[in-house]
Order: sequence, then C-alpha cells, then structure tokens
Amino acid sequence: MLGGSMATCGQELEQMSSVDQGSQYSLSDGILPSLGAASRNHRKPKLRRFIISPFDPHYKIWQSFLICLVFYTAWVCPFEFGFLDKAKGPLAITDNVVNGLFGIDVILTFFVAYLDKTSYLLIDAPKLIALRYAKTWLAFDIISTIPSEVAQQVLPHPLANYGFFNTLRLWRLRRVSAMFARLEKDRNYSYFWIRCCKLVFVTLFTVHCGGCIFYFLAAHYRDPKRTWLGLITDNFEDISLWNRYVTSMYWSIITLTTTGYGDLHPVNTQEMIFDIFYMLFNVGLQAYLIGNMTNLIVHGTARTRQFRDTIHAASSFALRNQIPDRLHEQMLAHLCLKYRTNSEGLQQQETLDALPHAIRSSISHYLFNSLVDSVYLFQGVSRDMLFQLVAEMKAEYFPPKEDVILQNEAPTDFYIVVTGSVELILQKNGVEQVFCEAKTGDVFGDIGVLCYRPQLFTVRTKGLCQLLRLNRTAFLNIVQANVGDGTIIMSNFLQHLREMKDPIMEGILTDVEHMLARGKMDMPLSLGFAAKRNDDLLLHQLLRRGSDPNETDHNGRTAMHIAASNGSQHCATLLLEYGCDPNIKDSEENVPLWEAIMGKHESLIKLLLENGAEITSGNVGNYACAAVEQNNLELLKDIVRYGGDVTLPKSDATTALHTAVSEGNAEIVKFLLEQGADSDKRDSYGWSPRALAEHQGHEEIMELFQNKSEVKKPTTAPMPNDPQLPRLVKFQSEPTIPPYVRDGRPNSETQWLDDTRLRRVNNFPNSLFGIMSAANTGEREKDLTKAAGNLARGGHSKSKYPARVTLSCPEKSASVAKLVLVPESLQQLLDIGAKKFQFCPTKVLTKEGAEIEDIELVRDGDLLVLVGDGA
Repeated sequence: MLGGSMATCGQELEQMSSVDQGSQYSLSDGILPSLGAASRNHRKPKLRRFIISPFDPHYKIWQSFLICLVFYTAWVCPFEFGFLDKAKGPLAITDNVVNGLFGIDVILTFFVAYLDKTSYLLIDAPKLIALRYAKTWLAFDIISTIPSEVAQQVLPHPLANYGFFNTLRLWRLRRVSAMFARLEKDRNYSYFWIRCCKLVFVTLFTVHCGGCIFYFLAAHYRDPKRTWLGLITDNFEDISLWNRYVTSMYWSIITLTTTGYGDLHPVNTQEMIFDIFYMLFNVGLQAYLIGNMTNLIVHGTARTRQFRDTIHAASSFALRNQIPDRLHEQMLAHLCLKYRTNSEGLQQQETLDALPHAIRSSISHYLFNSLVDSVYLFQGVSRDMLFQLVAEMKAEYFPPKEDVILQNEAPTDFYIVVTGSVELILQKNGVEQVFCEAKTGDVFGDIGVLCYRPQLFTVRTKGLCQLLRLNRTAFLNIVQANVGDGTIIMSNFLQHLREMKDPIMEGILTDVEHMLARGKMDMPLSLGFAAKRNDDLLLHQLLRRGSDPNETDHNGRTAMHIAASNGSQHCATLLLEYGCDPNIKDSEENVPLWEAIMGKHESLIKLLLENGAEITSGNVGNYACAAVEQNNLELLKDIVRYGGDVTLPKSDATTALHTAVSEGNAEIVKFLLEQGADSDKRDSYGWSPRALAEHQGHEEIMELFQNKSEVKKPTTAPMPNDPQLPRLVKFQSEPTIPPYVRDGRPNSETQWLDDTRLRRVNNFPNSLFGIMSAANTGEREKDLTKAAGNLARGGHSKSKYPARVTLSCPEKSASVAKLVLVPESLQQLLDIGAKKFQFCPTKVLTKEGAEIEDIELVRDGDLLVLVGDGA
C-alpha cells in the first residue's frame, strides 16, 4: 500500500526531507539514522512548514491524552448499546466532546509526517501523507466521530437504536494495543506487570461487553418475564440502573469462567443462541489466555524476554559489584541500543556480514566514501587506497554518555564521526576537562594509532552517535601496500598537529618528529618525505632499511631532486653514498643539478659535479628557455658555466633565442648570439628569430642581428615558406592585429590562454605591433589581459614554472636582490619582503618609481622596489 502511494506521487518524494537529527535520532522511541546519513545529506534536514514530527514531545502528549479517552470509549460504547435507548444528560455531552477531540485528531493526522519502513526516513510530503491516511484508517476514524444523534436520523429504522452506531467507536482500541506494545519494550516498566495489565484489560472488556449484550437481549425481548433477568423479578425495569448493570456483569463473568448456571440461565431462544456463541468465544478466549498467550510470550517475545533478562543480569552485576552509577547507566544504555539495532528489522551489520566481500565493499563505498574523503587524514590519497579503507570500516552506534575510548588504553582502533558528536576529555589529577568536541567528519584516536602510543583522551558521546571504526592492523596493512599514500597521510597528520597550535599538540608533534628520526614509526615513509622535511636522520634510517635511493613519486621526482631543490647537502650526501643516480630525470626531464642551479645552492652544485652530475643529462633546451622566460640572464650564464649549451632547441625546435625575441629582451639576445645562437634557425612552425624580430618590430634586436658576423648575412630576414603562415604585406585599409608570437610561433587566442608556459606582456609603442594594439583596444583585450594576469600569478595555471619577481630594498642594500614567487595579495608580498630584508616596507614601487596598488598589476619577471613610510 505504501509502495503504491510512493509510486503515484514520485515527484513528491524528490521534495521529501527528513527531520532535524537532534529530534529524529534518539535512543528511546525515535528512529536510528541510516548508515552514512550525514555524508549523504547535502542540505540541512528540516520538515516542511506546518508538518509535525511524530516524535515531537507535544504530539506525544496529545496521543497519550487520546489513549485516556479510548479507555472511556471502551467502557461507554457497550454500556450505551445495552442500557440506553437515547442520549441522556452529561453522558451525551461527554460523548460529543470526546468525538470532537478525535475529529481534531483526524484533521491533525493530515499534517503529521510518517515513517517509511523501507528507507527509515520521515515522509513530510502532504500529498503522500494524505494518500497514505486515505488508504488506511481515514474512513474508520471519520465514522467513529459522527455524533449518535445524527446517526439515528440517517440510519434505517432497524438500525436506529442509540447504541448500534456507538459500537463502531471501538475501532479506537487499536491505540491501546500500540501503547501496550511500546510499554513492553520500555525497560523503565516491569514486563511482567505490563503483560498482567494487558490480560486484565482484555478480560474486563470481554466481561463488560458480554454483560451489556446480555442485558440488551433481555430488555428488548417481547416477553420480559421469559428472559434470564425475568427470573429475578417480574418487572426488572423498576430496578435501579446500577443494580441491573451489576447483575449483568455477574452473569457475564460466571458464564465466562464456566462455573456453571444456578438461578440465572438463558431462558428464551435469543438468549440461548447468544449464549452459544458467547461460550464458543469464551473457549477461544480462554485458549488465548491460557495457551496462546503463553506461547506468544515464550516464542513471539523471546527477543524481548532475552533483552529483559540481559538488563536484569547487568543491573544485578552492577549492584553486586558496586559499579558506579555512571558505568551502570552506560551498561544499560549500550544493551538497549544493541537490542534496537538487532531488532525491528535493523540487523544492519549482520546483513552486511552475510554478503560477499565485493558487494559489501560496494555498499560501504556508496554509504561512506564521500565522508571519508573529507577527513583531513586522507586528503590527497589515491582513490584505490580510499576504496580499500572504506571497505574495512565498520559502522557502529553508541548511546549518549558512553565512553568510546579511554585515556591511556591501547590504540587498537580509530573512529570517524558520521552523526552526532563526541567530547575529547583530558583527565588530570582525577579531574575531567573537555579538550575539544568532534563532530561529523572529524576523526579521533588517530594520534594513538599513527604513533602507537596510549590514547591521549577519553572520548565520550554527547548524544546518539554513529561512528565508523577502523582497526589499526587493517589500516597499517593497507598503508604498507600504498607507501606513497602513507607518506601523504603522515604529512597530513603532522600538518594537522602543527595547525592546531595547542601546547599539547606541539609536544606530540615534537615526539613524533623524534620517532620519525629514530625510525620507530610503523607507518611506511618514502625518501621524498624525509628529504622534503630536510630530515637526514630519518633519511638515513630509511636507506639503512633498504629503501631504493632512486625511488620516485607520482611526478617522477626522487629524493635527490627534492634535496637539490631545498639545498639540503646532508640529504644529498647520504643519497649519493647509497648509490643514488646524480643524473636521474623526473617526468619533466629535470635533473638534480638543474634544481640546485635554480636554487643557487653553490655547495650542493659542487657536490653533484664532483659525483658525476652533468647538466647535459637533462633537457638543456628547456632549461635555457625557462631562464629566458624568467628574464634571468644570470641563470642563463650559470647554464653555460656548468657545461650547458644554451643554443639547443626544445622538443618543438624552439630555442632560447626564439623565446628571448618574443620577450623583447635585447640583453639576453646579445648574450645568446655571443654563445653562437643561430638567428635564422626555424622552429617547428617555420619561424626564425630574425623573422620574429622583424614581425614584432624589435628594432634593437634587429640591429643586433645585422651587426652579428655570420657566415651568410641575408639583406632581409627570411620569411617562412609555409603557405599557411601569416605573411606581412602592406595594407591599404584599416590594419588588423597580427598574431601574437610566443616561443617563435603565432598563437590564436585559445592557444595563448591554454599554453602551458607564461609570457610577459610587452608593449612596444613605436613598433608595428604596438600601433596596431593601440588601435584595437577593447573589451576582448581587457579580458585577455586579465586572464594573462591570473596566469602570471600562478592562479590556476598549469605552468611548469611559476611566476617570479625580483625584490630589492634600497634602504637595506641597493645591490642585494631576492627572487621570489608572486603571492596572491600585495600584503603577502610586503610580508615576504619584510622577512627577506629584515625591514618593514609599506609600499611596492616599480623600477621607474611608480607605486603598485594591486597585485594584479605585477607580471612575471618584474623588478620591484620595497620602501618604507619615509621614502
């Protein structure tokens, strides 16, 4: 029935939302959250306006009040049927008031969300609520609230008796049945006495109904003397109503108990017929009371009995051993929660354990992957490892105020909070202090597991919590098979400790670093991790264990590359001693010597050269072009000094001279010509440096080419022969912008934005390119300039070389300059300058003296001057 409703109103389900977790997820009478509930809820759970939660405390009070009225209905309906012919006095008024209250409940039910037994979510869509109610109890609830006076006028004469219609109100007894079912599971009430009360209620209700029907038969028989009541007196109607009621109850109960008939017995045919059926009903009732009830208690409520016995045993154990009240309550709460999770169709873990490993892993991945992926510890790890971790995690429920981890216990597991929150409590001198609170997505127990030290905190739940548990052994087994990911996890862990900025965490960080240095960590660490931290002790430990000195990361970089880039001579020496290849290349064909040259680490450069390092082992053409891109002549000279040929081309036949011409740097062009660079050498697009210089209007560079003594001097720069290349011709109409040339080749707008390297925008106002650019300034070029600025600052660029600028500080030393990366803001640039020069600058100027007010105005290769307030 529910499935049909949901199929009919599928669109409503899409708009369905659940109640706030604080009220929906509870231990006593709410519902448990589904596995991974928090990780799959992307919006704040909240019921729709005017929709009431069935777990709302006010609604529960209303339902309890209605149950009291049901007891009244259970007595008054049979009584009116048997003893009254019409509505009389206060009883009639009370009936109508009760019917009105139940009528209000009918209307209220249209605004009460209901629990979907398949998904365990509260359905708050009004159409679905109305459709479900219409298909279940709506008709019976409406009929039972119709006033008896109205029913007497509508019904046909044979059924117009005052009490006939009232019996339909006994439909409300289903509420009492549901109440007893709830009380049987409530550990605050005695199960034995609840069952006894239910039995007494059924017996009294049966006796009451039987007595009322017996009197009805006697009162409406055509010859009052030929009735069982006529045996007492000839005119029994003269007897008081109370005496007649007591007499009827007496005969009903002696008939029910089959103690035999004495002075009272059925006389006429109607009484005998009813008595036959009544006795047959009594046989079934007694069988129910004696046989079926026993069988129902033993078999149907075996789980409840076992639960009650377990609760009783736990309570007896706690009292007998004088367990503190707090631990006693934790014991009982845990047993109650265990009963909840293993009954009522919530055998979640048992269901998962019964499935094959592949299906179980897929389910866990669906439920928890997004949550685990957001945990700080696993930021940046591979998808493969993340999948393996999720497959090993177990979802567990914990009741409020229960200790999950105790301070100083062995680190066997760590946990991730799915729903709810927990407190991390530090115990000092017997006093508990709350250190912090962990909420959804937070992890605890990680320090003990990763460092293999006693747990630092006692972790206690604040409310009903769902936690993901991961065993330490399973975790380390997975990490051992994913060494690179283990390094990432350890880096995240150390970074997290550092960012917490807490004295306790700083002490742990120091201890962990010492443990790393002594090689006493179970986490598998890579050489790159040690080299990045400049930890030669840890590096030595790893090399002694047999780690490959040439092991690479996912970018092909080795520990030697990292050590050379950081200038760590001790780490480089260790790696060389253990047989590291000094000429090993990464995925971008960079060798360690080039990393050291870029960092200007002279002692490390000397060490590498003494051990056979050669810059020619790498792609010298790339190095030369990179130096030119940075407008760094000194770096270009260093390449020559250490044996590199700066005239060699890159893979696309572009040379450093092509790049220098594109950058418009005449000084670098002159140096490259002195090193033997060929001004007529074409790239893969057919452009030569000479053609580029002429095309872009670099008059100074053209003069250098003309003055250069070459074997063959063409009068004009040769143009490419490729017919697809743009040719420079005289124009008679409005000129168009020639293609902007980069690396010696023309680029379209898309190529310019997507290129993997960065070029500084050059303005040559006297050149052909400058004139045309000035004539065609518009929104399009503004957008391109903005995009170039973003790329130049290294925002989302995929550039191989990030944007750099040269900082100088005349107030400190006019001859000292620092090459730094372009930060994200001007304030960060001032902070970098303050750190580099031990000076507090307040302004950033260009070399011409213009003040820079926005970081977007800074370009790759700029020379910036830092000044103070007095400048």
